Formats: sequence, C-alpha cells, structure tokens
Amino acid sequence: MAEVLVYVDHVGGAVRKPTLELLTLARRLGEPVAVALGEGAEATAGVLGEHGAVKVLTADAPEFADYLVVPKVDALQAAVAAVSPAAVLIPSSGENKEIAARLALRLGSGVITDAVDVEAGDEGPVATQSAFAASFTTRSRVSHGTPVITVKPNSAPVEAAAAAGAVEALAVEFSDAARGTKVVARTPRVSSGRPELTEAAIVVSGGRGVNGSENFAIIEALADSLGAAVGASRAAVDAGWYPHTNQVGQTGKSVSPQLYIAAGISGAIQHRAGMQTSKTIVAINKDAEAPIFDLVDYGVVGDLFAVVPQLTEEVTTRKG
Repeated sequence: MAEVLVYVDHVGGAVRKPTLELLTLARRLGEPVAVALGEGAEATAGVLGEHGAVKVLTADAPEFADYLVVPKVDALQAAVAAVSPAAVLIPSSGENKEIAARLALRLGSGVITDAVDVEAGDEGPVATQSAFAASFTTRSRVSHGTPVITVKPNSAPVEAAAAAGAVEALAVEFSDAARGTKVVARTPRVSSGRPELTEAAIVVSGGRGVNGSENFAIIEALADSLGAAVGASRAAVDAGWYPHTNQVGQTGKSVSPQLYIAAGISGAIQHRAGMQTSKTIVAINKDAEAPIFDLVDYGVVGDLFAVVPQLTEEVTTRKG
C-alpha cells in the first residue's frame, strides 16, 4: 500500500488536533507516515501511532526554531525523497501554506490549499475545496508529481486506529536559503484559556451590533459557557472593539467549526468568506432583512443584548 506523508503540527511534543484529523484522511489514501520536526518531535510518536501513523520520521535541529519556513521545507523534501509518498498532507495555516507551496515548487508538483475533504481517486487523491466564499464546491486533483495538499481544521473526525508508530530519524541537509530569515525575538501570546479560533469546534462571533468593546463581555460569556472560541467581524475589529487576531473573514481567519454563532453580524460577503463552511450556523440579529439570514441553519430576529444572555443562562442551566 502506498505511503502518505502527514506533516505534524505540535508544540513541544503535544500534537494539535488538525494533525490527528489528517491521519484520518491519510488512511483513505494509504499508510500514514508522520513527519515531526523540532523540539519534542520523538514525544509525538505515541499519540500519532494511536491514530494510524505506521512510522514517525523525526528530526530536531536549531534551524527549525531559529529560522523561518525553509528548514521545514528542507526536511519535508528529505522525507519525500525517503518515502516516495502518494501525497503530502499539511494542516492549513498561514505558515503551512507557504511551506506547502515551496515544497511543491521544489518537487515540480501541484499544490492544493484549504481543502475540506480528501479521498482516493483513480488517478490520485481528489481534494474538495469551497471556492468564492463557499458559493461553489470544487473537486480537483494534482495532475503532475507528488500532490501537496493543505487541509482546513475541522474537515475530518479524529478517529483512533492503532498502528506501529515506529520512530525513525530523518536525515536533513539544510540548504543555504534555510538561514536566510532569522528569528530574533519571540513574545509569548497571552492565553485566554479558550480554544484556538481556527481549530475550535464552536465559535461565537460578535459584529457591529455589539456596539463597543465593553459589550463583548456577553459574547465571551456565551463562548465560555459553550467551551467555544471568540471571533469578531471586520467591522468590530476595525472599530477597535476586539483584537485583529480574532477576526473572521476574507481578510482575517477562515473557520469551519461544527457550530458557528454570529451575533450582531450583518453577513457581508467579506465575513461569509471566512465562516460559510461551518457545519451549523446560527445568527442573532434585530434586522430581519440582514443578509446573514440567507445563509443560516437557524436564525433569531431579536436584540442580541436580550437574546445572548438568555442563551448563556440556558446553556449554563442545562450544563449544571
């Protein structure tokens, strides 16, 4: 059976959920071989093996932490040479899409980004994408070389499937370009205690209707009651009511949670582009003609300042 490379997104050996989703998809195509780089790489083997990785190729070197992107591309190129995989699957993120593009260029292959599904095809893996703000669904495949595909978080279930997870050292020779961009400082991000926005199963977002930074507390309260991440529309972010890192939309982050709750968001195309692939969408807006209602599974026409606290209270009561 063909082998499929899966690039591991981890922090100090703690594997992040999108990687486990990719292992589920990789098993549709062949035998998953994980590639874990940097500090704690070998510590990932246990959980990766529990989720289907037959092998875990590991490499650790100062270059992975001290320089941007290119050392990781060098390592993935070495992994492709060692394995000759049927495809390379990479979790979608800003950095990872750059890694994927650089890798595909080196391999002389095609790249598909932000796939929401991957399945086996007669002539190679077929990727499904949502295009033009999710107005269209496309199915495509790479017609030349080793397919390099980035997959959006929450695109597949995490399914345990015991495999060997055998650790093998990956020999990497770094190119001259690997040391071209050096990291000179790092500032730890202050943790909110909430899930990462792009990986969260539930997202609660506020928009222009929230009408002020101080009012985002009710959005946060609902999110915390649901164990959700907090998002914001561009209008709310541009007004300075919430950090840019939480912006959902075409110029912000793209999310695809199981449940997306939009409070006080009109539903402009810019915002829809970032959340339209959510599995279930709920909107709360006092304007019955708001475009967001054309998109939703459930809509509440009402004042968010009345509806959201009631919803939070009901969720809290049922949990208690």
